[in-house]
Amino acid sequence: MPENRNSVSNALNNAPLSLFHFRAVVTAGMGFFTDAYDLFIIGAALVLIKQIWHSSSWAVAWIGSSALIAAFIGAFVFGRLADMFGRKKIYGLEALLMVIGSLLSAVSPNMIWLLFARFIMGIGIGGDYPVSAVLMSEYANTRDRGKLVSLVFSMQALGLVAGPIVALTLVASGLNPAWSWRIMLGLGAVPALAVISLRRKLPESPRYLAEVQPRANKRVRHLRSVNDPSTETAETGFWQFITNPRYLRLLLGTAGSWFLFDYAYYGNSISLPWVLKLLAPGASTLMAMAWSLIIFSTAAVPGYILSFVMIDRIGHKKLQMLGFSMMALAFVSMGLIPRLTTFVVPFLSLFGISYFFSEFGPNTTTFVLAAELYPTHMRTTGHGVSAGVAKIGAFVGVFVFPLLTRFLGISGTILLTGIFSLGGLLLTTILPEPTGRSLEELSDPHLMRKSGEP
Repeated sequence: MPENRNSVSNALNNAPLSLFHFRAVVTAGMGFFTDAYDLFIIGAALVLIKQIWHSSSWAVAWIGSSALIAAFIGAFVFGRLADMFGRKKIYGLEALLMVIGSLLSAVSPNMIWLLFARFIMGIGIGGDYPVSAVLMSEYANTRDRGKLVSLVFSMQALGLVAGPIVALTLVASGLNPAWSWRIMLGLGAVPALAVISLRRKLPESPRYLAEVQPRANKRVRHLRSVNDPSTETAETGFWQFITNPRYLRLLLGTAGSWFLFDYAYYGNSISLPWVLKLLAPGASTLMAMAWSLIIFSTAAVPGYILSFVMIDRIGHKKLQMLGFSMMALAFVSMGLIPRLTTFVVPFLSLFGISYFFSEFGPNTTTFVLAAELYPTHMRTTGHGVSAGVAKIGAFVGVFVFPLLTRFLGISGTILLTGIFSLGGLLLTTILPEPTGRSLEELSDPHLMRKSGEP
């Protein structure tokens, strides 16, 4: 059995890029297009909803962040299930939840209904993270793993741009705002529907089939030698996983840095249309949405592209540290330069720099690192815990951002974001550098210690 496992991993690690790899990228990536569209379109929709329903700041905060707290649950649950029963058995179910949540959102008669609908959708979004990331990581060869997993996540860029385009088109068309926001939210069901069938047709991860399924078979375990070191790891349960010192260190690095990043990223991104209204109170809703599109297109999209092109050259850990450093510099500058928030163009220029290095850095690398640093039998669990904890950070960021601006102002709130970015940089330093190493080497603590990694 170990020989079979080694032959499978060696074949995958040394395989050239093929059409299958890119088909898997598109199939997994369309989920992240949907994730981004669904998570960020709510910012534009809430501008209209608040005007129509005269919602309080607390209600707006809950609607804006409800999908994120649900994503915490979805990432945990789907991540654990994918390690227990296989990636393929649950792949596509999370997309179905996104479809249901989007359609229910579009027909919401009140805020409670909308909150519930966004919660269902958020569970699907959270579940998409560990399964898509790990499947792509386990399909990939060693040389191109970072590029392929980054390509999956970079489909988020298209969702980021699609949201403002849809919002601008609907608002500029003169359509009744009561219909516009419903169409914005309901359109999220379309790409999710498109990938459900494709996802169910993807094959099971060969690494999972070769390693985890045989381990789960008691008869096979009984026949193994008691000296086989894989027998001990086969018995690892969730409690053993989260109390193991080595895995705790990895979780602190992957989940902790991702939590701090998502606080910074989602708080600023989803609140951007609202921030723009504060910067320029006289600007129309249409103008605020146009500025959002400009920032996403000129800063975020190039960052995503450069990230998947350069990640395997720079190094996954090194790129994350670079991104956090530049984010911190941009946010601290925005917070400390006197009266900067009274000048829209300089403020948005620095905001754009922070956005570029979010994508060319931790927004991509947190996703990649969590998909490669854990052993196969706990890989989606480790990624699910990391992504789930991250979405708690996103929830906190989105929920408190509008409230903090009332007490700290925009400058003080963004300065706090810079401090969180510095924290993410520090936590990244405790992680090993996975670039150029196979998943099997990264899973073996003895090999990692020989190479000088923690």
